[in-house]
Amino acid sequence: QVQVVESGGGLVQAGGSVRLSCTASGLDQEYYNMGWFRQAPGKEREGVACITWNSDTTYYIESVKGRFTITRDNAKTTQYLYLQMDSLKPEDTATYYCVTNCVFSASGVVITTFRNWGQGTQVTVSS
Repeated sequence: QVQVVESGGGLVQAGGSVRLSCTASGLDQEYYNMGWFRQAPGKEREGVACITWNSDTTYYIESVKGRFTITRDNAKTTQYLYLQMDSLKPEDTATYYCVTNCVFSASGVVITTFRNWGQGTQVTVSS
């Protein structure tokens, strides 16, 4: 069974940076897109970024383009996913989760069918 563990969140001032990490284990292969989702208090979970299995393509929602960078390291049944978050804004405050499947829709939305959600990691951006 796939397990994900997110880490790296914290409290940061607006304009600052945070780097999130995710370790995904129990995968049967490395050929999965991976992505980051977030959920702010009182809001629905939303996809933030998605990266193809070989890192040749990355996708971002409009609100984080130019500020967030998704990367990954593949190691067969264990994958490592990262999210470099720069120029943070208070509206980026949320719990961030990683997923081991995602697609980027034509309308610019990151979608997943992932079910084994981890605990997430909290990012709080103060103004």
